[in-house]
Amino acid sequence: MRHSDVQEAIRAIWRIESAKLVAGLTRMVRDVGVAEELAQDALVTALERWPETGVPDNPGAWLMATAKHRAIDVLRRGKLAERTHAELGQDLEDDQAHGGVDPDAVLDDALGDDLLRLVFIACHPVLAAEGRVALTLRLLGGLTTEEIARGFLVPEPTIAQRIVRAKRTLSEAGVPFEVPRGPELTSRLASVLEVLYLIFNEGHSATSGSAWVRPELCDDALRLGRILAGLLPDEAEVHGLVALMELQASRLAARVGPDGEPVLLLDQDRGRWDHLLIQRGLTALARAEALSPEPGRYTLQAGLAACHARAGRAEDTDWRRIANLYQALARLEPSPVVELNRAVAVAMADGPAAGLTLVDALTRDPSLRRYHLLPSVRGDLLAKLGRLVEAGAEFERAAALTRNERERALLLARAARCRREA
Repeated sequence: MRHSDVQEAIRAIWRIESAKLVAGLTRMVRDVGVAEELAQDALVTALERWPETGVPDNPGAWLMATAKHRAIDVLRRGKLAERTHAELGQDLEDDQAHGGVDPDAVLDDALGDDLLRLVFIACHPVLAAEGRVALTLRLLGGLTTEEIARGFLVPEPTIAQRIVRAKRTLSEAGVPFEVPRGPELTSRLASVLEVLYLIFNEGHSATSGSAWVRPELCDDALRLGRILAGLLPDEAEVHGLVALMELQASRLAARVGPDGEPVLLLDQDRGRWDHLLIQRGLTALARAEALSPEPGRYTLQAGLAACHARAGRAEDTDWRRIANLYQALARLEPSPVVELNRAVAVAMADGPAAGLTLVDALTRDPSLRRYHLLPSVRGDLLAKLGRLVEAGAEFERAAALTRNERERALLLARAARCRREA
């Protein structure tokens, strides 16, 4: 195998195995920062050796064994003395005394529990939201600092600082390596789901930059969501979030035109939607609904996405049901953004004048003053009512507020068209 092929294979293996590796090491050393350092050391060793020796049959077990041996060396030098339990040394010495470890046992021993604990650590609410996102992508997504920075269009040193700060905060707070129970599980799980939701949303509708979507972020969030659903099979909202992401991801290819330009939902070629993802999403939604008679925020949003997924044509969309689902979501979590989305559904069901009445009421909400979708929606409704000069002004205002270059171009084009046709 060529050197470049080995390097590519190592990168792919790391993306798959890194979360398991860090999770298992964190269980042993009880410090996520130290665990990641040990995992990175094992990766460096693989990068040095595998081009000469070839990729081992069980690369995950090789990395784990290498990291554990490295932990022995560090422990002997006293660098982990204050961070580990006394029995770690004996545990690792026993491994060496018996000529190594059983590779399968290393990876299978409490793997699910370890991953679940790592999820709850990386998404711990003691961390700021941006720190949780960065740490989750680093530890559970296997992304490099550069990849995370590129995905969120943030300078690499900023992401590096967030990760360092997050690991330091976890260490100083003494966050235990365990899955919370009872009411704490519910509150902590909400933080975990929020992180995955934030990552996916940034991929689905990029807030800034020259790309309308960033599919790689959607892929990472969806992969982690599927893992979480496997680890917590009886949590309705976990399946609700997975359903939402599957259904939204099914439209990614159709959301972008041949030159990277945005394609709005009603203009999309539904033949380009991924029907396997739609089926997976509908299955996850059915499971979420079966687990809980009272749907949560993610299950309700998945229900909204399902209305679009089930419509073979744009005109077949059940806008009345969508408006009702938004109303239920607003009762659960009152939000002017939810009300704005409900106004769009009402406009589709009852006409643009009915929607505009609701939107106009929202213009007085100070929290939406810098929200570009408010003038964008208002412009769309005004255009449908033939008030083209006003519509053009609203589209221009929305264009000035958005930070996404593709969206700005779309809004300015709509403004220009309104000016021409007025």
